[in-house]
Formats: sequence, structure tokens, C-alpha cells
Amino acid sequence: MITVGQSLPAGEFTFITGEGKQVQDTQALFAGKKVVLFAVPGAFTPTCSNAHLPGYVVLADEFKAKGVDAIYCLSVNDAFVMKAWREAQNAEAITMLADGDGSWTQALGLAKETGSFGGLRAQRFALIARDGVVQRLFVEAPGKFEVSDAQSLLAAL
Repeated sequence: MITVGQSLPAGEFTFITGEGKQVQDTQALFAGKKVVLFAVPGAFTPTCSNAHLPGYVVLADEFKAKGVDAIYCLSVNDAFVMKAWREAQNAEAITMLADGDGSWTQALGLAKETGSFGGLRAQRFALIARDGVVQRLFVEAPGKFEVSDAQSLLAAL
């Protein structure tokens, strides 16, 4: 598992925009920025949709006031699902990172296998990175939602 002080692994993410499909790499997303990244097991799932993402939406301005350049939500879903979830949650202030095949989540060492329920997914976690280096890392225990919520990350800044 990635640890504090390590650089985030290289990877690419696809985004669906008004101009169509766009791809950005981790260098473009993290270099020279202070970033909060939180990961959810799946878009449109109960805890993720009712508590995890909404907390970051509500507190987005407070994160920006504390010097955060970007808030990223990571999920092992495709870019179309992440776009639809962002729209359904009015989460325009959050950049949705679709890790379609889970390769970046696996490179972080924070993937979990859910079998026939959903296959490969991200563990629920959050981190603070500066210039692509992990400064703080909060990984939830299985079935918990206690340390990766928006209020906890805001307090950690």
C-alpha cells in the first residue's frame, strides 16, 4: 500500500466533457498542486452517494479556502458513469477520476476484490497530496466510514 512520503503512481484518467473524451495523466492532475483525493467503492452506491461525495460537495469552498487546488473523487467505474454521478450529485467542484480497469487503484495498493458483487473496487480512503507526494493517508477499515469523510480531511489540513 502507498504510504506517506511516497509519490503517487503514474497513470491516465479519462473524462467525458462537452468536447468528448479527454485523457489526463497524473502529472497534469497532481504536479504543482495541493490535492485532496478520496476514493469510493462505487458511484451511485448508498454510502458513497448519501454521505461520502456529498460531504466534499458541501465543503468544497472550505477546502479551497485552506489552499486545496483540486478535489478528486476516485472510483473503479467508467468515465460515463462518473460523469453521470457528478451531474446527479451537483458535484461540479469535484473532479471525478474514473479508474475503469482499476489499474491505478491497484498500483496504490488500495484495491479490493468483491467477487460477483462488483468485482475489483477501490477501498474507501482519502489522502492529501502535494506535488504528487502523499502527505496524509486515511484508509477505512472494512465496512466503516469514519476517517475518509470530508470533515475529517478538512480538519487534517
